[in-house]
This record gives sequence, structure tokens and C-alpha cells, in this order.
Amino acid sequence: MSELFDAVDALVSSRSTLPPPAERKRLRQAHGLTLDEVAAALQVRRATVSGWEAGKTEPRPPERDAYARLLKQLAQLYPANVPVPSGDTAVPGTPAVPAVSAPSVAEPVKARTEPADRIPEPVSEDTALRPAAVPYPVTTTRPTSRRPPARQTVPVGSPAGGVDTRFENGPLAVVDVDADGQVRAYCVGGLVLDVPAKSIAALVEWTLSEGRLGQPKLSGPGKDGDPLLVLTEAALEHYGLPVTLTKEERLAGRIPESHKVIKQLTRANWQLTKRGFGPWARIYRPAQGSERACVQLCIPSWDALDTRHWANTGQLPPADLARLLGTYAARVMTPRGSTAVTGLELMTALHPPTRASEPDETGKRHSEHNPGSLGKEPVDCAPCEAPDGHPLLADLPRFHHRTPAEVLVEEAYDWARPLTDAECLRPHLVGIDVNMAFAAGANGLTVGLGAPTHVKNPVFDAKLPGSWLVDLSHVDLSRVKVSKDTWADLDGSLLPSPFTSKGERTEGPAWYATPTVAYAVELGYEVRPVEAWVRYDNGRYLDSWYNRLRDAYLATMADLGVGADLLPEEFLKAMDGYRQRDPQLAIVVSAVKATVKGGIGKLRERPRGEGWKPGQPWRALARPTWRPDIRAAVISRTRINMHRKIVKHAVFTGQYPVAVLSDCAVYASDGPSPLDFLPYRDGKPLPGGFKLGVNPGLVKWEGTQSVLWGEGVREQFNAPDLNLARYIKDGTVTDQDTGE
Repeated sequence: MSELFDAVDALVSSRSTLPPPAERKRLRQAHGLTLDEVAAALQVRRATVSGWEAGKTEPRPPERDAYARLLKQLAQLYPANVPVPSGDTAVPGTPAVPAVSAPSVAEPVKARTEPADRIPEPVSEDTALRPAAVPYPVTTTRPTSRRPPARQTVPVGSPAGGVDTRFENGPLAVVDVDADGQVRAYCVGGLVLDVPAKSIAALVEWTLSEGRLGQPKLSGPGKDGDPLLVLTEAALEHYGLPVTLTKEERLAGRIPESHKVIKQLTRANWQLTKRGFGPWARIYRPAQGSERACVQLCIPSWDALDTRHWANTGQLPPADLARLLGTYAARVMTPRGSTAVTGLELMTALHPPTRASEPDETGKRHSEHNPGSLGKEPVDCAPCEAPDGHPLLADLPRFHHRTPAEVLVEEAYDWARPLTDAECLRPHLVGIDVNMAFAAGANGLTVGLGAPTHVKNPVFDAKLPGSWLVDLSHVDLSRVKVSKDTWADLDGSLLPSPFTSKGERTEGPAWYATPTVAYAVELGYEVRPVEAWVRYDNGRYLDSWYNRLRDAYLATMADLGVGADLLPEEFLKAMDGYRQRDPQLAIVVSAVKATVKGGIGKLRERPRGEGWKPGQPWRALARPTWRPDIRAAVISRTRINMHRKIVKHAVFTGQYPVAVLSDCAVYASDGPSPLDFLPYRDGKPLPGGFKLGVNPGLVKWEGTQSVLWGEGVREQFNAPDLNLARYIKDGTVTDQDTGE
């Protein structure tokens, strides 16, 4: 009988009730537990617990019963919608606070300066954008009539440490003025605060003393994110600032130092950074110890939000604008400027240059280098990595044109070829696009952390990041190694070279980043570098950056109905019209993508006016994050990833691309869908080839046009090599392809 009882107990355990994945994560974080601690207690891997919290897998007996027991006990300590201490301050066993009803979203609320009972946030119907409850002290006030109330959504995703009561009103606020002249601060989650400040200086003071805005640091030794205020046109008028900039001010990127608002700030002992009072102004006082006093302003009507990435965000009502930017802030970070600037700032936020040392003999801690970071000071690049005009090249003649043997050129693909006769007989041209291609190229990539070392006649080491002068002209794409002992014969004339952005075959020695040279070895060919600039101090600096942006992208796409585990047909259906399901979240997706590309591009920022002359240093060179070698390595790996998939596809199907532009490839096809030429078998893709899906590195459908269209536009512009990948999305060709 006992065996029967054991069997019954086991059966019950196998179906132990578990809360939803997001709640599992909330309960763990509420008790201050790490993934490693939970994994150790349950005797499973860290990745296993992470999978349970992400909803990718479900626990099985005997771990399931133990996991359910843990979550049940935590749920008793931390009921849903009740505030909990954040990160390091969480006290296990603290009694839960009873839930209290909060004001209706139609009723704006304002912060009180005196202590108040914490009222938990109202439960949102949009659970996809709701984190654990965030408390705030409030009193109800009369409704505002200027703008509609905010939608009940709060962004998911949290910095290190989870909810922080110092920043309980969120990372940012949109400041607007209603028809009666009352200044309002629209925060995430529908919260609206009354703002008493009568000047910009007073607004900054209020933000830091009463606003409870900001974002907890993303890394242990890092700094908290400064609060962001977005000023509407009505707010600009109210505070004496111009609604738009003059042509001269736009060119200068700021209003003049003589402006009355800047004088007001100066009288109140506030300072501006070197970029002055522009679209992304930073107003601060020197830090006192570890406490920062800094507020950032974003002014959409001064073109702070580039329409290429943010679309019409600047014209949204304040509540919607707060929701959109708040979602981006929670999932990526609080914007610090353009998406490119934010992409670069995210790298530093995840790998701060310094950390506190262990206590010395007197018990005092000191600032020291943070391992894995780029440090506090910039390092010189190698001469071959320096762009034209760099001080390292000051001795070159003014109009000297550097050859491939003098300069490293790692750029994305821009290649096309004429269609073959067989391809002309197919009716369709189908474009496929790699999702987050440059993010995927950064994932797992070893890059240099410090200065380069010059080496003569080195032995190539694929694990050593750097730049290599080597002749790859002997690599023949008509015969390549596709696995350890397997070679394949291809039509090399129908393939782009993997070693150049234009796809032409190389001639003689040239400089390449490590991933490019490693791919030549992978294809089965010997390489003998002449010299190299290598970085012995190296690491996977971009991994956490990739993870943060990947998670932001996937979470937002999931909110738009595109999940990560869809079958190919389901994925194509889900992608059809996904932007219309929530246009604001679709803008967040675009901004995340731009953060990836812009952040990588910013690693080699060029001079931006300021009276610069060739041979002189420019401002960006003073940053530790000015690293053209890291940019080159990411682009190299991204291009190689694309070429590897193209080769796998050609070996398996005999099909070759007719055009490749960065992360988009175009193929002639018998049908209009990617499934008409991608080699799926029983729903499974070709290993190592193109696979449909939303994850970074997988592909989506970019567009389909007819072969007649392709041949027609090439004839119209008298351009037989017109890159059709540039226009495959909607078929509109406005002018001859210049490759720019």
C-alpha cells in the first residue's frame, strides 16, 4: 500500500501548481535571491531556473514540488501588488503590507513632501507591460482637462536591484501645462504629479528633492541613472524657452549662453555640460561624495527625438509619450541623447570603468580599475585602424589615399550581381532580413580591452582580437570546406567575397579584423600574416550589452504578438502587420534596433565640425569608448555570419543571392514567400543556414517583388548592378543607387 501512496504523492507533485513565469521572477527578486542561489538549493543549473522564469521550460519532478514550495512561501511573504524593499535592502521575513486601493487613473495625483502611507499601484489590465507593483505617496487632485489620461501600462524590465523607492515614480516624466496653467508631470503607469516649480532652476530642484525620478544602476559598481524630464511645447513657453530653435541655434546645437534661462540656472549655482543647453541638456551641480545632483532634459520640438528612429514620438500626448519612453527606459535604459549615444552609454553603464577596492589597512576603500571594462582613460588605436584625419596619420601627405595594405576597412555588405538566365525565368525576387544582425555579431565576440601590441610575422590566433595584415587572395570560393572533413564545390562567380564590403575578390595583402581572417581558415585555407596589431588584454565586453538589447527587443516583439517559439508559418503570419497592433510599441522596437546600430557606429565617431582640421584630435577621441577596433570586429563578424549562411544555403540548395545589403539578402524564387526557397524539412531549417524567427541572427521576410521589376529598374537607371536589396521592401526606386 505504501508504494501506492508514494505513487500518488509523486503524481500530485508532478502537477504542483506554479505561478506565472513573471511572478516567479518577482517573488525571487522580492526576497533578494539570485538565480544561482535558487539553482543551488534545487540542485539544477542557473540556466534552468532562468528558463522557468522566462516561461521557456517548466520544472519536472522532483524539482517541481520543491520549486512550488519555495514560491508558495515567498508568495505568503510578498503578495502581488504590495511594495517590497528593493535589491540589497530586502529583508527576508518582513511582513507584507496590506493592499490599499489607489486613485482612479482618471484622477491625477501629486506628490506630498511630508511622509505618507505608501499606496500600491493600481492593477493594470495590460500585464505585458506591468512589473511588480511600484509604490508612491499620493493625494488626489482635480482631473486635468488638457490631455487624456495615461493608459494603464508600466514597462517591464528592471535594472539591477529591482524596485528602488528613491525612484518610485519611474525613470522619467513628461512635463506639460494644462489649459489653466497648472504644470503637470506625466510619469509611467498613468501617474500624474502636480509641479509647483515656476522656473527651470526650480523645476530641477523639485525633480531632485520631491520628484522621486531616476533609475537604479544597471551594474554593481555603476551609477544610478539621472532623472529625465521631457518638455512639451507648452512647458517650453511656460518656462521662457523657445518652442523651436533658429537655424543658427540648430547648427550650434544649443541656445546662446546669454539666454535668460541659462542666467537663471547660473544664479542658482547650476551648471551645464560642454554641449550647453540644447535638445539633450544636462543640468548639474558637482557631486557631493557618492550623491549626484543631475537632471537631463529632452526637448522633442528641438529635434531631440530623431524621426528616423522615433517616428512621431515627439507629437504624442504627454501620457502616451511617457509610456513609450518609459518602456524604452525600463528595457534598455533612460535615454541619454540620441539612440547612438544611449547605445554607447549602455556599454559603460553595464561595465563601469572603476569599482571600489577592498578596504586598506585603515578600512578605507579606493577607486580602482573595474576588470572587464575599458577603463577611465582612452587608448590609441593602431595606425591601420585610424580613420583619415586622425592625429596618428598627421605625417601623411594631405591628399594621400591609403591602400588596403595601409588601412583596415571592415564594413557591411553592399553587393549585387546580374541575374543568371535561370534566375530570370523565376517569377519572384524575395528578400530576407537578419534580425538584430549587428547585435548577433556582438554576441560572444572577444574584443580588445586595452591598447594594441605590434607584432611582426605573427602566427594567426583566432582567439586573439586585433588587426592582421594578410594576403587572402588565394581563397577560392569555388571550393570551400563546409565541415571538418567535407569540401564543397560552388560557383564562386555567383558569390560575394567574404573579405570586402563590395564583395570583390581581394588582391594582395590587406588589413582585416580577427573574425575575417578566422573565416578564411574555416573555409579551409592557410593564412600567413605579415604583421598584426593584437590586444592581449581582451574579453567579451559586449555580452551583457547584447543580452540587455536582445531581451528588450524580444519582450517588445512578444507584446506585439510575435513570440520566440513560433513555427515558420506562424511567425510569418504574426509578423504581418505587427506594427499596427500597437504603433507606440512598434516605435520602441525601432528605437532598440537603432540603439544597436548607433552604439556600434559611435565607437568610431568622426569629427563633427567645431573647427576641426585633419591631423588634429577631435572631442570623441577623449572617450575610452572611442574604439574603432571594436566596431571593426563587430561588423566583420556580422558580415561573416551572413556569408556563412549564404554558403550553407548554396551548398544545400544550389541557390545564390542576387544582392546583399548589410543584413538583407535577395534570392530569385519560384514563389513569393521565404518558405518557397528556404530549405525547411518537416518544419526544421538547414543547420547553420537561414532560419525564420524573431531571435537575433534569425531572419524575417523583408519584401517580394517580381523579377520583371528588378530587371526593369536596372534598365531604367542603366545600372546592371543596382542593389535590389535596397528597394525590395516596397519596390520604390527614387534615384540611381549610389551605394551610400
